[in-house]
Amino acid sequence: MPQKGKLILFPVGIGNDDLSVSLPAYNASLLDSCTAFIVEELRTARRFLKKAGYTRSIDETNFYLLNEHTQDTEISTYLDAIDEGENVGLLSEAGLPCIADPGAKIVKMAQHKGIEVQPLVGPSSLMLALMASGFNGQNFAFNGYLPIDKGERVRAIKNLEMKIFKENQTQLFIEAPYRNNQMLETLATVCSPNTMICVACDISLETQFIKTKTAKQWKNNPPNLHKRNTVFVMYK
Repeated sequence: MPQKGKLILFPVGIGNDDLSVSLPAYNASLLDSCTAFIVEELRTARRFLKKAGYTRSIDETNFYLLNEHTQDTEISTYLDAIDEGENVGLLSEAGLPCIADPGAKIVKMAQHKGIEVQPLVGPSSLMLALMASGFNGQNFAFNGYLPIDKGERVRAIKNLEMKIFKENQTQLFIEAPYRNNQMLETLATVCSPNTMICVACDISLETQFIKTKTAKQWKNNPPNLHKRNTVFVMYK
């Protein structure tokens, strides 16, 4: 019986086209060991592999889709090649696999099956935003997307603001890029004037914008964040 392969978690760049800036060369050296990849979107996965120097035939490589439309019943065979001694790669659409990313269910399955999981170093917009914010990096929480409903969103923001002061906890969240301006406007209006908000936008791109200001200051001079990937960070 062949020795088992492993599941390798490959980070993907979060904006900069020069992969040498954000990804270690070691990551690329492991790509060719994989005969199959689990990906969110086929087109961007193929583009990343070509740019990263994957030398196997793309047309002969197996790709398995894992996104919001994938049913749990569909993923049961995604790791079968590992039992035959092959390595399978899990690609994030951007940043780190399993962090604000659906890959966690694949890793959970691998752990349940006793498969070796190898995570690789790479960029995370959440951690980079936290690093640059000046906020508490000892106690923080990522909250994903806040509710779309206006009333529920206001309550969620107030709850996060309460945690900042009650638990000394930095709060991070993201928004659909086309709703970023509305989000910042809501934050500036709902939060106490002196609550600190970091807006981290286009991280690693030439258009990168990372600023920390009070809610009152953002209300008086908001940037245009429309359709730009942005992380919002709140603290006191």
